[in-house]
Amino acid sequence: MPGVTSADVARESGVSRTTVSYVLNGTENVRISAATAARVRETARRLGYAPSAAARTLRRGRNDLVLCVLPNWPVGPVIDELLDHLATVLAERGLSILVHHNRGPQPLAELWRQVTPRAVVGLTPFAPEDVRAMRDAGILVVGSALDEDSHPGVFAVPQQQIGRLQVAHLAERGHRVIGYAAPTDARLAVFADRRLAGVRLECAERGLPEPRVEPVDLEVPSAAAAVRAWRAAEPVTAVAAYNDEVALAVLAGLRAAGLTVPDDVAVIGVDDIPTARLAAPALSTVWQAIDEQADYLATTVLASLDGAEPPGRPDDLFHVVARDST
Repeated sequence: MPGVTSADVARESGVSRTTVSYVLNGTENVRISAATAARVRETARRLGYAPSAAARTLRRGRNDLVLCVLPNWPVGPVIDELLDHLATVLAERGLSILVHHNRGPQPLAELWRQVTPRAVVGLTPFAPEDVRAMRDAGILVVGSALDEDSHPGVFAVPQQQIGRLQVAHLAERGHRVIGYAAPTDARLAVFADRRLAGVRLECAERGLPEPRVEPVDLEVPSAAAAVRAWRAAEPVTAVAAYNDEVALAVLAGLRAAGLTVPDDVAVIGVDDIPTARLAAPALSTVWQAIDEQADYLATTVLASLDGAEPPGRPDDLFHVVARDST
């Protein structure tokens, strides 16, 4: 029924509009019998009425939005999966997610003041002054970080561990001269630099030569040029790639050079995207606990809104999925 109002629900239920408001908005510390509350909810359902978002915002001082702030990163399959899972979990509690790509000059403070969210979730830590301002306004702030224990109170997703796992897997298969396929998009440096640091640390601890770094974009000529550089002098026999997409480009470059995988060169990626298992040969990779990360962020938001303790952090954030490419 179009145009249904709280007055219609009150009239059909035989109660006041105030009672309708109390019941449908879940107002606490008011005395309304269970039978009356049930009758109001059933009438609202039958008539197709729901309190407006504008009314909820006016009453609470904020709406049912969770603002998710993305840094200036390319949005690929991993971020898509994380956002989809985060939105699904929050929707089960009646919360909507608003994704903001932090690519323009607008300060974060202007954005959250405009939309007045219940919570703000960041995929990297916020500036301390932004955190203070949002919390002073009664907004819950949940963040994550790319370094272990570098930002107290946020969820650490340590990127160095990924590079270390890649080298450990390759070294255990007898490889000593390792190449690193770096992305060419400067926006990915925040991840790539940390993963490469992990590759270097693991190589050093195992007594392996310094990894030979080459940029690889998602084109065969770029990958083929990297392969030629890796095979010059002391040939690289294994490549750790920034992610699966870069690893797939490396596979194409190796084919173009007439080399076989893994006999001539082994390759390992990161992310375990669906196409990794469809590659020829199937791509070894480092799996990331994307759903668990999204669950942690969402349940931390919900627990805080409920005044409960935040959840425990998942233990298994990364592990190697070994396939034919190594």
